[in-house]
Amino acid sequence: MSKKWGARWISTGKTMLRMVKTTDPAPCLRKEFNCPEHWDSAILYLCGLGWHELYINGKKVDSRVLTPVISRYDQHVSYIKYDVTALLRSGANAIAVILGNSLYNAFEKDHWYFDTAPWRDYPKLSCKLEVDQQIILKSDNSWKFHDSPVIFNSMQNGEHYDARLTMDHFAEAGFDDSNWGNAFYCNPPGGIIEEETTDPCRVKKILQPVAVWQVDKNRRMYDFGCNITGWGNIKVNGPAGALVEMEYYEKIDPVSHLGENSEIAKYITNNRFQTDRYILRGNGRSEEWSPAFTYHGFRYIQLGCYYGAECEELQACFVHTDFEQAGNLETSDAMLNTLQENTVRSFLCNHTGLPTDCPHREKNGWTGDANWATETGIWNFNTRRANLHFLTVLTDCQRPNGQLPGIVPTGCYGYNWGNGPAWDSVLFEYAWQNYVYYADDTAIKRHYEAMKRYLDYCDSMSCDHLTDFGLGDWCLPDNMQPAPLEVTCSGYHHLNLCRMAFFARLLENYEDADSFEQQAALVRKAFVERYIYSDGKVADDSQTALATAVFCGLADAAQCQVIADRLAEKVRANAHKVDFGTIGAKFIPRVLGNYGYAEDVYKLFTQEEYPGWAWQVRQGATTLWEWWNGIGSRNHIMYGDISAWMYEYLAGVKPSAENPGFRQFEIKPALIPALNYVRMSHISPYGKISSSWQRQNNRVECTFELPEACSARVLLPGVDTTIYGGISKFTIS
Repeated sequence: MSKKWGARWISTGKTMLRMVKTTDPAPCLRKEFNCPEHWDSAILYLCGLGWHELYINGKKVDSRVLTPVISRYDQHVSYIKYDVTALLRSGANAIAVILGNSLYNAFEKDHWYFDTAPWRDYPKLSCKLEVDQQIILKSDNSWKFHDSPVIFNSMQNGEHYDARLTMDHFAEAGFDDSNWGNAFYCNPPGGIIEEETTDPCRVKKILQPVAVWQVDKNRRMYDFGCNITGWGNIKVNGPAGALVEMEYYEKIDPVSHLGENSEIAKYITNNRFQTDRYILRGNGRSEEWSPAFTYHGFRYIQLGCYYGAECEELQACFVHTDFEQAGNLETSDAMLNTLQENTVRSFLCNHTGLPTDCPHREKNGWTGDANWATETGIWNFNTRRANLHFLTVLTDCQRPNGQLPGIVPTGCYGYNWGNGPAWDSVLFEYAWQNYVYYADDTAIKRHYEAMKRYLDYCDSMSCDHLTDFGLGDWCLPDNMQPAPLEVTCSGYHHLNLCRMAFFARLLENYEDADSFEQQAALVRKAFVERYIYSDGKVADDSQTALATAVFCGLADAAQCQVIADRLAEKVRANAHKVDFGTIGAKFIPRVLGNYGYAEDVYKLFTQEEYPGWAWQVRQGATTLWEWWNGIGSRNHIMYGDISAWMYEYLAGVKPSAENPGFRQFEIKPALIPALNYVRMSHISPYGKISSSWQRQNNRVECTFELPEACSARVLLPGVDTTIYGGISKFTIS
């Protein structure tokens, strides 16, 4: 740790060499200190791993939860900068920190080997308090520690809290801590300590149950109406030692109405999956509680009350990254609106600090899921800072030869299965989209060398300039045959080379740019020779193969329309049912939208037969599913580009890499006959952009609003013009 930080790491003295127990309570560390009579500012710098709750003078300092955001702890750790000016008082003060395990001490036996992660250790902290820029407190071995009432906490399995162990006034000055032990100095986690600049997690919404039914004499099932991420909040009463148990489910058996978790609990091999427990203090008053060091993915909570416990109220807390909202979209079609709502909910459910695949079974940072949902996130929320954080975690996991894992962070899993160009390309996608949408080149500059190493790695894995390692078009319906792996991998490799050439020119690395362009030309030539036919067929003639050739820039301009026409024919011949997996779910709608087939995309999204997005809605889906048939997780974001497509094609707003941040862009809405109106807005770096159109008296009325500093080329039937800041209206007969 640098001298500038000026504080030691402290813990309870436990080390991995001494013991590894799953039942260790979350430790609480406290310290009393004095403040001067007057001050202007007081800033506390705290890194508490894995997650921490901070109290000063008896009050929780702010509304953050699950903080700090997960990182690759042996490469980077995050400290939080807390403004505590209003919480301090002259004279005696007290600080207390409770530490949870998070992924830092993931002791559960699971499929991904986090219990053997190289960073793993018992919870620890380091902090310093500056009052008027003078350090008056820092972590050292004069701090005291004691077990907290959190007797068990696991990110995967839940939290157990024994309220009989409550220590009244533990975070206040004058508390008797004479029976507490002195903290021990310990080794740091290994990573560079940096201020956390990404958006924190918070409880963003409280849900009331929409239905309740009795399971047996002790248990009730509560339905909260939709899938969310977070936890339950209980208000209970009863004698000391009475037990309340919350079990979380995303679906129930349609016959028994009991919770069903077998498909999402199978990768956790010890302890009870997604279960929180509260043991009552029994002080004759109502007791309210929710966990602090875990989270769950669920729609249903089965609440069990035992040994005299009674539930007065149960609410569900929706917890996710506290993004600033950036966009809104509405259409005249109820199904599209439901799909927009479900997609946005899926995105938030799968962004609890890091982008994840699902909020229950894994909670893993699968790179492919993040890749395909990038633009949906940006259109609806300001994800710039979160994208930068995830890229740091990603590149912290990169091996010296450029190889990337399929999940991040990771200790060992994902390097030899679960990755490949379609997944790894999030390294380029986040950097590209942060530049296009926010005019922010931070990621390009920061990770340029990591991107070069990855492209070198891809080259080492290629044969005759084509690439075929890792995963391809994932999760097709009914185990259909995916497009050839070499097609999708080579497509992404070519796309990444083209983007890297752009990045190189942006940074004035012209020799690099020329080299990347030459490599891209070799990939394109090899692909055309092997896979593209004169009649518009590509490889196995699958929908995903066709779309890959166009989306990834492998086909020339003349070929693109022919291939897109063929793609549209195949989509229609299949009655607009899904015939693809995760890669096709992004490529196919965009290629069809770009080449005049937006109406076919509308039908693809809204047709209600299996398989398809709307079929899932008809089965009661409130979030996007992992498999088209509903097996496995029912809260995945990997098919979530549908929302971004509606912003870009139905509303018609398309940003430009040449004029990033919406300084200059295009508005070309698809005026689909089946829709009566489309309305959207988005907060760009320059201000609010809106696009709306509606049918009225056999005409289409279009209204566009731009910030003063921006301009847009408007393309409508019979219209090709440029508009500037303010409101512009057009009527199409």
